[in-house]
Amino acid sequence: MSATVDTLTSNTAYDVSVGAFDAAGNASQQSNVVTFTTPTSGDTQPPTVPGNLRSTSITSNSVSLAWNASTDNSGSIAGYDVYQGTTKVSTTNSLTATITNLTPNTAYTFTVKARDPDGNASGLSNAVSVRTATTGTGGIPQYEKDIARVDLGWSVAFLPDGSGSALVTERDRFEVLLVTAAGQKTTLGKVPGAVTTTGEGGLLGLALSPNFSTDHWVYFYHTAANDNRIVRMKYENGVLASTSEPVLTGLAKNRYHNGGRLRFGPDGKLYATVGDAKNSGNSQNHASLNGKILRLNADGTPPSDNPFFSEGGNARYVYSYGHRNPQGLAWDSRGQLWAAEFGENSQDELNLIQKGGNYGWPACEGTIGDCGGYIAPKRTWSTSQAGPSGVEIVNDWIYIAGVTGQQLWVTQINAAGTGVGTPQAVFSGRWGRLRSVTKTPDGALWVTSTNNDMNGGTPNTIDNYIVRLKFP
Repeated sequence: MSATVDTLTSNTAYDVSVGAFDAAGNASQQSNVVTFTTPTSGDTQPPTVPGNLRSTSITSNSVSLAWNASTDNSGSIAGYDVYQGTTKVSTTNSLTATITNLTPNTAYTFTVKARDPDGNASGLSNAVSVRTATTGTGGIPQYEKDIARVDLGWSVAFLPDGSGSALVTERDRFEVLLVTAAGQKTTLGKVPGAVTTTGEGGLLGLALSPNFSTDHWVYFYHTAANDNRIVRMKYENGVLASTSEPVLTGLAKNRYHNGGRLRFGPDGKLYATVGDAKNSGNSQNHASLNGKILRLNADGTPPSDNPFFSEGGNARYVYSYGHRNPQGLAWDSRGQLWAAEFGENSQDELNLIQKGGNYGWPACEGTIGDCGGYIAPKRTWSTSQAGPSGVEIVNDWIYIAGVTGQQLWVTQINAAGTGVGTPQAVFSGRWGRLRSVTKTPDGALWVTSTNNDMNGGTPNTIDNYIVRLKFP
């Protein structure tokens, strides 16, 4: 068997694998991955200069910028670089950027250049001069410091002991770390039975029991030999147990679309995001646990007030459906659940989750397709700009870790609680692929980056970090 892919871009890294489908649409596991970089085209013509650079928001410590797209004879733009004076301060593939860690009541000048796939850079855009505000608004965080280097830190959960320490999962090592507020790391052990999919599977989400101080349960979502599953393990007196207890098993796995976020809600129930396992038919099928957000009791039983409990079987666990690969979960001040979702080829999503709601996949991706009768997302991005993974909410500001877009998206829930404002991209390109964002006990944020992975990251270019962000 052979195939030719002829829509690639020059001087660009790709990874390719093959999946098979039977007549019923059931997907196989993906094949091994072939990685390659296309050669340069020999093009020396730079893109056109980005137009109409302008400021769209100014706070005491940040400036948000926007500009019009450049064009290139190759047909594509690889990215944009933002300059503060002569210093490059942001790299992005979108048409917006937010520059942070600025000084209040201070004048700054910015310009932008475009790059094509062969590395040719345009001239500088028009310059924009702004002055930061005197007082802060509290929405845009500032970089404070690096906490620690980790290996693919996928999820973070802070211990409720006042120490400021957190447990961190390492996806591909299957290890659980204890990371202190000062950045000291201790490997507590591995989650037994966790395996990789050489893609998006492995040791993924974790959550602490709402009664952790007395029951000491830590919940994990991981890929196993035959499925994805949720398990729990005891963590007592600084020691992680060597055995796990199944909570929910039988979640279909694949190289891609494994979901994996866990979080306890204000109602004390455990919520889990589960991808469609590369079988889009799972998402609309109540009898499948895949393509869903699930809701469980702490012991793994289905709550009787779940929307499809009366249908029996797997449907008893379903809270919302019609998802492709849902990721981050967070609740606002009203107790409303928000979730991020990876799109296929067109649009990523930020959704306000309704009990029993149908979010349209596979008929509808974002707002594209046959979307009538489905719940529309509150915000969409192109799939090259976001890749939204972890989500956190602080004072009704939503923070979304962007994997593909390599930036942190920030937006505010409106006064009615029914939507959000225009998202702002911050720290664009600074730490690469951002995987999780988690509020700290003292009111800051920890953000993890996962660059040296097997699914789009570039090995040995940017280290994987936990960084601490603070609010002015």
